[in-house]
Amino acid sequence: MKKTNKILVIVVLIGFMLVNLGNKTTVAVGEPDLLKIASVLQDENILINEWSLHAREKMEMLDKVKEIKDYTEELKQQFPDWDWSEQSKEGHFEAVAIFEHGSETETIKILSTPIKGHFQTYVIYEVKGQGWDQKAEESFSKRMTNRITDIFRGNATTFSCIKGEFNDKIDKTLPLEIKHLLAVFKAKEVEALEEDAFISSSAYSTMFSESVEAGEKEINLQLGIRNQGMGGKTTIVVGTPIITIEY
Repeated sequence: MKKTNKILVIVVLIGFMLVNLGNKTTVAVGEPDLLKIASVLQDENILINEWSLHAREKMEMLDKVKEIKDYTEELKQQFPDWDWSEQSKEGHFEAVAIFEHGSETETIKILSTPIKGHFQTYVIYEVKGQGWDQKAEESFSKRMTNRITDIFRGNATTFSCIKGEFNDKIDKTLPLEIKHLLAVFKAKEVEALEEDAFISSSAYSTMFSESVEAGEKEINLQLGIRNQGMGGKTTIVVGTPIITIEY
């Protein structure tokens, strides 16, 4: 794995750890963050290749086997067309449901671990897709509110991420392009990583209401741009509050 890839993976893992330590990101009311990112990238003539939304919640009310089983059965009834599987081992319980349609894949996971006579249970929902157009946007918008309401019971931590490429050769250096995009996203840079053909930025944007801690500061936007060299593509990945697509 390249050095920059390793750094970004570390950043992602740190971000997840910080969220788990109690910095909750509530599902926002209004336009989903993924749509905000997509709109900006489309305005910048950037072709969207890949996108994902990841949401999860620690289910405090599910700390007994029967409660976990009842909740799982409830979801099975709500999503009967999904491919469900379950497994239990040494007290640990895992249920997974997968639903593929077109270029999109949706997944629900219920993960429970016994701790001192009770269970710590997490519910995870993820949707991934390839490409982005008006049809994908409308489908995502109609489905997302129902998914979050049907699956979760309280505040869910959410991560939205998009990967794409510039349609034309960029006429700016990578630092100038990052600076331009930060302005478009109404963001102030907190920290950056720069190499010859790669640059990334962690920032705080007024477009997104929630954030995670990065040292003594907060961030809710990450961008990474890579130039593939002479004649190659220039790719970009954008995530809020952090990048979750491998890059």
